[in-house]
Amino acid sequence: MKTRSKILYFSSVLFLLSCSPHKKEKESKVVYKTDNLSVIQLSDNIYEHISFKDTESFGRVPCNGMIVKDGNETVILDTPTNDKSSEELISWVENNLHSKVNALVVTHFHDDSLGGLKEFDKNNIPSYADYLTIELAKKQTGFGVPGHGFNDTITVKAGRYKVLVKYFGEGHTKDNVVAYVPDEKAMFGGCLIKEMDASKGYLGDANVQTWSQTVEKVKAEYPDVKIVIPGHGEVGGGELLDYTIKLFKSN
Repeated sequence: MKTRSKILYFSSVLFLLSCSPHKKEKESKVVYKTDNLSVIQLSDNIYEHISFKDTESFGRVPCNGMIVKDGNETVILDTPTNDKSSEELISWVENNLHSKVNALVVTHFHDDSLGGLKEFDKNNIPSYADYLTIELAKKQTGFGVPGHGFNDTITVKAGRYKVLVKYFGEGHTKDNVVAYVPDEKAMFGGCLIKEMDASKGYLGDANVQTWSQTVEKVKAEYPDVKIVIPGHGEVGGGELLDYTIKLFKSN
């Protein structure tokens, strides 16, 4: 009888476990790839776009951006590095996600953030950036200038999803902002945030004295973040914030 009771017990446990609701974490997967552009799905509604920039110091560098989708609407964080790759991305969003791009948000004034802006303008997609980013972008030649400015914070929407964009302080540049999607606990850190084991990278416009303090503010604001897309390299979680803080802590 004892053996029979054990069998019934374990059978009941297995049945309950099989019927219990649980959320399976979605594995990231490449959903689009050419020589100029890749798109990786990170969750049901969050995508990473990757384009490339040729540099003398670091070679061919992959540059990340973010796509936030809900229903038939999207928001894009940072352009690909050039107009050709931006054309690919806009076309992919329209034809594969069957979505309208409500807004583009540029996170800082470097070309890995706004190098493909003219293609967004061509497609009548509204672009937004901090007023300081717009001021700095105007001093550059050959690139577009975001059309709409904001002071420190702005909220843009893709369907029901809010994308919170906020300035926390100087780091990679004096104007770098961070985007956060509360419903997905997903962050686009841009070049303010480093991938794991990354070097300090390009510091020509950086403030290394305040970089760690700025990221500490980001971490305090979004302690539950699960997805973090850095400006370059592999996606991670909150450990990317910790790594970036540590990397610049000694300065």
